[in-house]
Amino acid sequence: MLAAGNDIITILEELAPLQWALPGDACGLQWGDPNVPVHNVLIALDFNEAVLDEALAAGANFIFTHHPYLYKPLARLDLRDRRAALLVRALKEGVTLYSSHTNLDVAPRGVSQVLGELLGLEKMVVLHPSAWEKLEKLVVFVPEGFEDKVRNALADAGAGWIGNYSHCTFQLSGTGTFMPREGTNPFIGSQGVVEKVKEFRLETIVPGGVRDEVIRAMVDVHPYEEVAYDIYPLLLEGEVRGLGRVGDLPEPIMLQELALKCRQVLRPCSLRMLGDGLMSVQRVAVLGGSGATYLTDAAQKGAQVFISGDICYHDEQQACDLGLTLLDAGHAATEKPVIPVVAAFLREKLQERGYKTEVIMEREGPVPWTYFY
Repeated sequence: MLAAGNDIITILEELAPLQWALPGDACGLQWGDPNVPVHNVLIALDFNEAVLDEALAAGANFIFTHHPYLYKPLARLDLRDRRAALLVRALKEGVTLYSSHTNLDVAPRGVSQVLGELLGLEKMVVLHPSAWEKLEKLVVFVPEGFEDKVRNALADAGAGWIGNYSHCTFQLSGTGTFMPREGTNPFIGSQGVVEKVKEFRLETIVPGGVRDEVIRAMVDVHPYEEVAYDIYPLLLEGEVRGLGRVGDLPEPIMLQELALKCRQVLRPCSLRMLGDGLMSVQRVAVLGGSGATYLTDAAQKGAQVFISGDICYHDEQQACDLGLTLLDAGHAATEKPVIPVVAAFLREKLQERGYKTEVIMEREGPVPWTYFY
């Protein structure tokens, strides 16, 4: 069975939900009919003529890109305009385009997280927080003997996590009372008789974003016909989301060694270094794409070097004032590592759900710039 476009979108939004996008971003469905079955999905950084040609040659009628093609909206569909003509061509060919932009930037397995892991950073934290997940307290009452089954279902659905500890609950024994009325089919007890049952009160933490999934999982395994549970809002802040990452290399290395590592793993068209190449560095900030807006954040978090793209003259002056060294590996090279991660995630989820839709990644296209040295 082939996945429909909506099935693809549902999976992609598990990785990077639309509500995580920064204000004003043009994430999500760019165009197309998400009800149409999808034969193949092409994963790419950008949408352009070469990507559309590659998709058509591979039988892909759904394209995912990191950068939204309609980030700057088209005012009209004048086919003399190259961008408008490409959009119309894609529609004629029945190709759907979907993009995850800043929501993928801030995702826990997003652009900068993958970049930092690729460079070997450890103990990473968010460089520039944009939101904190809201936490809630779930309390459910479970008959004795079913507490472990319910606890495991809650944990598998995303509840009960505190840091790297899972299955975190508090369990208290007590007595539950109820009287099954006419029309009920009680798991325990008889209609018209007040029943007293030994029960456990289970309490656990639930991230607000997975509340519905957690409740469904709990109800599915709970033996009672009517499940008694409460949800309380908490003032605690959960997992932080945001742009960029700051972390530490396993051991100090010279800046020029880090530059060489960037060259080897990112394979950028060019790499610029600002600072003494013999300087010892260990704490590193990374932000895939254009990150110079967050130089101050990097300095405040103790970074010695900042790795990103699109760094201009005035950014270099600010970095010097902040005592930061810089490695500019380019916009595309610092974002492309996330493409195979998205492809692998989508492929795994499609297979788990029994879909035959295939996932492919874009080929390396020609470099648009010519570099003179």
